[in-house]
Amino acid sequence: MKLSLGMPKGSLEESTFALFNKAGIHVKRGDRSYYPACDDPELDLIVMRPQEIPRYVQQGIIDAGITGQDWVAENEADVHEVVELRYSKASRQKCRWVLAVPEGSPFQKAEDLEGMRVATELVGTTKRYFTSKGVNVNVEFSWGATEVKPPRLVDAIVDITETGSSLRANRLRIIETLMETSTVIVANRASWADEWKRDKLENLKMLLLGTLEAENYVGLKCNVEAANLEEVIKILPALHNPTVSSLSDSGWHAVETILPFLETKRVIPQLKRAGASGIIEYPVSKIIE
Repeated sequence: MKLSLGMPKGSLEESTFALFNKAGIHVKRGDRSYYPACDDPELDLIVMRPQEIPRYVQQGIIDAGITGQDWVAENEADVHEVVELRYSKASRQKCRWVLAVPEGSPFQKAEDLEGMRVATELVGTTKRYFTSKGVNVNVEFSWGATEVKPPRLVDAIVDITETGSSLRANRLRIIETLMETSTVIVANRASWADEWKRDKLENLKMLLLGTLEAENYVGLKCNVEAANLEEVIKILPALHNPTVSSLSDSGWHAVETILPFLETKRVIPQLKRAGASGIIEYPVSKIIE
C-alpha cells in the first residue's frame, strides 16, 4: 500500500524538499519530472501547485498534500488538517495576506476602497473579506508581480508577505491583514479514516515536527570531576535533567544535555570555568517529545 502525497511546487518547493531530507526521507526531483524519487517505498509523491492541492485532496485524487492554510481557505476545501508545519520560503514564521496601498494614497482602511480596483492571487478570500465589511470593490486576479501594480494599474493589492520588505521596496504600506497562514499537511477525509494511511501520516507528522523542533537546539557533552559536578549541572539548561554517567576513570563523570543553540555562547565558557573538560557541541537532527 502507498500514500499519495502532493508536494508543493514554487516558493515552498526547495524548503519542503530540504525538510524531508533532514527528516531522513530522501527526496530528489529531476529537472523535468513532477514525480520525485523517494527512498520511502510507501510514499507516492507528485509535485503540483499548492493552490491546487486542497482541491485534489478533497476529491480523493491524492490522499494528502502539503499546502498553505490560505489555499485551503481559498478553495473552501473540506479536508482534514493533519498538522501545521511552521516553515515558509525564507523563515519559520507565519506569513500574512495583507491589504496594501501606495504610500501616498489617502486610503487608511478597507472601507476607503469602495468602488476601487484590487489585484490579488487570492481572489475568493479577498472577495469574501470585502463582502463581510459591506465594501464593493472590483477584485481582479493577478498572475504575479502583484506589488508593482499600484497605483498605475490598480488602487490596492492583497498580497502575501513574510517580512513586508518587498512591499516597502515598492512604496506600498499595509493597512489591514486578511489572514495569517502556515504550511500544513491536509488529508482526504476517507484517507484519514483508513488506519494504515492515518498511521503513515502520523509518522510523517512526527518526523517533520521533530526535525523542525531540532533546528533550534544542539547537543552538549563534557567530562566533569565529581567535586565539580553539582556546579556544572547548575549551569546547564536542559529539556529535562542532564544525563550523568560514571566514567571508567574513578571520580569522573560524563554529562550530556540538549539546549537551545543561542545558549551555547553563554554556557560553554561557564562550563569551562566550572571545571568541565572535553566539551563537545554537536548538531541534533530530531527532537521528539
